[in-house]
Amino acid sequence: MRVYEFGTEQEKTFAMFQCAAEPWWVFEASAKELARDYHVYLFIADGHDEQGTTFISIEKNVEDAAAFLRKHGVRRLDGAYGVSMGGASVIRFLATQDIPVDKAIIDAGITPYHYPKIICRLIALWDWVTISLATKNYWIMKAAMPPERWTPKGEDPEEHYRRILAFERDHFSSKTIYNVFWSTNNYSMPDPVPKINTKIEYWYGEEEKKARKNDLAYTRRIYPQTTPKEFKGLAHAELVLMFPARFFSEVKRFMEAEQA
Repeated sequence: MRVYEFGTEQEKTFAMFQCAAEPWWVFEASAKELARDYHVYLFIADGHDEQGTTFISIEKNVEDAAAFLRKHGVRRLDGAYGVSMGGASVIRFLATQDIPVDKAIIDAGITPYHYPKIICRLIALWDWVTISLATKNYWIMKAAMPPERWTPKGEDPEEHYRRILAFERDHFSSKTIYNVFWSTNNYSMPDPVPKINTKIEYWYGEEEKKARKNDLAYTRRIYPQTTPKEFKGLAHAELVLMFPARFFSEVKRFMEAEQA
């Protein structure tokens, strides 16, 4: 795991957990926006950290993040955010209670399947095949994520896509791909999940509403205080990746709600 820090002069602390198959720098703009108010810890998972590592599990991702925070004297977080795989990490991070969190945003967070194990293995195999193809082929990537929509403002679409493809080719190994999708869909949770006082919002884009139905239901079952927040016209992870200023505004709204 590699950790990037922004806003180190700020007193309030905020942890960010990335989604899968993306390099750290696609989160940089949003992290820097948050750094206007927070000391941001951007956690980049094994297999994504450009250090030759392999992703092992959501459990290890959470353990490594908590260990880093403890090592650096952080005993409580003002806020935490995670998207997709990162949302899964936040869901488990809250349950472990290693580092208490005042407020947490679970953005399209993936929750554990409850299918028979053989079905889960078949799903993981399918994910491995499809994602392996998508992350190694420039044209498939462009078809799945059209440049006119998925290029950050001010960047050249061709250069942006080539950089991501180069990252995925050089650092996102086949083993990492399999482990990411197996673990994100099948990570363990305490039984029962302990009650926590963290204020939680579960975010999702309007275009992924159906896909997140079960994830939202599970999150609200284990954390009854969770409030859903739908973003009209947006797809999976689009807010944090494409609209950093709006992302910061929404985080600020949530984090300061009690003071409003």
